Amino acid sequence: MRSLTRCTVNGFALAGLMMSAAHAAPADPRHYKSEPMPPGFQVVATELEGPVFADPAGKTLYTWPLNKIRNGDIGEAKNKPSLCTDAVMKVTSGFMSPYPGGFELPELDKRPSCVQEWPIAIAPEGAKAVGKFAVADHPDGAKQWTYDGYPLYTSVRDKQAGDVLGSAGRQTGGGDGGVYRRPVAPKPAVPPAFSVHTVQLGRLIAVTTGYSIYTSDRDGVHKSNCDALCQKSWKPVPAGQLAQPEGDWTIFQRGPGLKQWAYKGKPVYTFSGDEKERSYQGGDEAGWHNVWMQRAPQAPEGFSVQDTHTGQVLAAPNGKTIYLYSCTDDALDQLLCDHPGAPQAYRLAICGGGDPARCVKTFPYIPAQANAKSGSRAWTVVWIDPASGREAKAGDAGAQSVWAFRDRPVYTFAGDKAPGDVEGDAWGEFNGRKNGFKAFWLRDDFDRNGE
Repeated sequence: MRSLTRCTVNGFALAGLMMSAAHAAPADPRHYKSEPMPPGFQVVATELEGPVFADPAGKTLYTWPLNKIRNGDIGEAKNKPSLCTDAVMKVTSGFMSPYPGGFELPELDKRPSCVQEWPIAIAPEGAKAVGKFAVADHPDGAKQWTYDGYPLYTSVRDKQAGDVLGSAGRQTGGGDGGVYRRPVAPKPAVPPAFSVHTVQLGRLIAVTTGYSIYTSDRDGVHKSNCDALCQKSWKPVPAGQLAQPEGDWTIFQRGPGLKQWAYKGKPVYTFSGDEKERSYQGGDEAGWHNVWMQRAPQAPEGFSVQDTHTGQVLAAPNGKTIYLYSCTDDALDQLLCDHPGAPQAYRLAICGGGDPARCVKTFPYIPAQANAKSGSRAWTVVWIDPASGREAKAGDAGAQSVWAFRDRPVYTFAGDKAPGDVEGDAWGEFNGRKNGFKAFWLRDDFDRNGE
């Protein structure tokens, strides 16, 4: 097993790469572009999603944009009334072909309405449009804030400023998965030539085509030492004649008539060997590093990084691969069923054929000391009743303290026999995307040919 403090990814020590972000602090203005907001609204820092918009109470704001799944579109269209109301959905929609609609949903006596899970962002009497923020009529009679035409919500999962627990995080949404709510964020503070992408390791900076940018240890401040031979593999990111410096981004003259971008003084390049967007391949080269706007928080002490045949995964203290569970139900409001506060029928069906004891044996929880601390809010210790999969309290009969990521328990898989095994990856419906388990991938680009 490789220690978390010794394992490196892209030339960075992973312990440094996954360092904690500030808790509930105002977002660093260098990371986003300011825009007009309604009175009391704010931009707050989050550990996993970067700067996000928040309401006057500091709660993260979300939208639910329309997206295509297997048999239709679900979500909300721009400049249309909210579809999230106080009506309680009772049956499946049938949008996840081949499953037909009309099946009764589990635990109907406890099922919340959409607005109970996703309270609307209420606009006060007389509120006026500000920038991209506007006011719309909600079907239940309230006035609701919108952003860029999409209705805004908060999440009951978020307890304090900087929480983004309403977001499942790793899913792209649509297709074989559900249509997820997403935190609303201001534009990142990068020049037009660049883009920012949220990945498991943090917020990665790339050019607008999505290909990663890199810096070299050999370069100085506004000084490139990449010669003609170097440039066969490393392409300086050019700055156009009309390009202007912006925040941490500067421009320097690398040669007659040639200008190059620099980030925090370091010249930036793309790598000709990158085979796909948002790659770390260039960072595997000695002395070269991916460029990050923000790094993800540190995993709990004792966790490690393991190589697999397709990439690197996060592993539990016993070296076994960690798995994340994801789930959205097939009702029209697409409520998440991946949290221990949601019905467990979906998870129990996938990991144990409905038998909780079998489920715990197949995908065991990762135990944690009751007083364990991770140093971040992304990783926490929660109490679970393994007989039901539901939330419990310390002292409850049979309750276990386990590790959780984004407030959701994490697991290992009984079929993995050695560090680096990923036999439980894609376990579930539609390869685990709709209702199932996926390995906690840190990167998945080792096996380029899918062999």
